[in-house]
Amino acid sequence: MAQGDLTRRRLLQGMAAAALMTQMPTIRARNQEAAPLARPIPSTGEMLPVVGLGSWITFNVGNDRQLLNESAAVMDAFLQAGGAMIDSSPMYGSAQATIGYGLAQSRLGDKAFSADKVWLRDAEEGPRQIADSLAHWRKPRFDLLQVHNLLSWEAHLDTLQAMKQRGDLRYIGVTTSHGRRHDAMEQAMRQRPLDFVQLTYNPLDREVEQRLLPLAAERGIAVIVNRPFQQGDLTRRLRRERLPDWAMEIGVASWAQFILKFILSHPAVTCVIPATTRVDHVRENVAAASPPFPDANQRKRMAEHVRNLLA
Repeated sequence: MAQGDLTRRRLLQGMAAAALMTQMPTIRARNQEAAPLARPIPSTGEMLPVVGLGSWITFNVGNDRQLLNESAAVMDAFLQAGGAMIDSSPMYGSAQATIGYGLAQSRLGDKAFSADKVWLRDAEEGPRQIADSLAHWRKPRFDLLQVHNLLSWEAHLDTLQAMKQRGDLRYIGVTTSHGRRHDAMEQAMRQRPLDFVQLTYNPLDREVEQRLLPLAAERGIAVIVNRPFQQGDLTRRLRRERLPDWAMEIGVASWAQFILKFILSHPAVTCVIPATTRVDHVRENVAAASPPFPDANQRKRMAEHVRNLLA
């Protein structure tokens, strides 16, 4: 190749590289917009997508093959959309086995962040229940185990902490729901090195804003929000109401997204776990993890609007 041709080729290559470099911020921005928002788990810094998937009632389908396949489709759509945390419990009927079935059907099943619970008064039986839960999930270990509704929480946390130290478990936590046992949860948060707490929070159930959410932020504990739609009652009651025009300012297209964006805009919240039986709803929920998010004034306006509509 002649020297002139070589020089010209290098010049063109350099120009192409420079053009690509100028486009990289735009490309990165587009990729970030396409992926759902993730936040760090405070105890490790591991990034976790902020919209998870609950399984209470929705995945308790027994051996009905059609319902099992519909649940599997929901899980696969959730994982394809960039979701990770799937949450269950031994008290959710056949939900654990349904999750195991669905993860086995999905090529993305190993991407799931497995969150389950121990739920027994007799803490000595905890390891047996955990082993049974793992068998249902078809997993060698859980990412997160939580003491369900703080039942015998001190003794169970001893078991979970020992599992974590052995490398049999990655994270530990405690849960409550329906606004119950907040005093016990605060005690556990102050006394134990928890990675996660799980609690109820939405525009109507806001008691946790007073003590538990600030304490979680102070102590570096990740927060999972359950019952964001009050088991569907909140979205059903709002369905007959028109979204306010100003909802467009925060990228909201449905009442479900309105509620999820309110929850996720609290700085102490790490993940919210709405449950659903429908693929379109799971995609809608995950889409709520995209900016823009409401600021403090908008959050106040959102909560007041819902309260006034349902008063």
